[in-house]
Amino acid sequence: MSIIDRLEQTRDETLQYFGLGEDQLARAYGPDKWSVRYILHHLADAESVMYERVRRLVSEGGGVLWGFDQDAWARELDYGTMSLTLSKEIYLACRAGVIYRAERNYESHGHVQWNHSRTGLRTLKDEFDKVAAHNAKHLDQIRLALRA
Repeated sequence: MSIIDRLEQTRDETLQYFGLGEDQLARAYGPDKWSVRYILHHLADAESVMYERVRRLVSEGGGVLWGFDQDAWARELDYGTMSLTLSKEIYLACRAGVIYRAERNYESHGHVQWNHSRTGLRTLKDEFDKVAAHNAKHLDQIRLALRA
């Protein structure tokens, strides 16, 4: 499956979950794990971070790009009360940008290297692949939570 297919497939499935009812949004995939609501907010925030990285790599080349503390973001950005509609819009806009850049830069700039502040040397292709894989991992968690 191509990177574009993976990005579109994970986007399409993710969008379904933004319309869940409150009882389903409150479900978690395990004890002391994030609820579906928190996962959706996290996906929107992570998408914005990864899209920013992609744009930096395409326009500026390598360097060091910083990770983020997802638990601090969830706490300080108030995932418990933040609007899911807003997060859905952020997710959609950023995913559209990621797909646009992947169509134009996955092959032509995919070799560009950078250093992630926590995981070390990576390429632009790695980042595009991570967008899809990260989303897929959280979709697994959402499906698990909804089965509970």
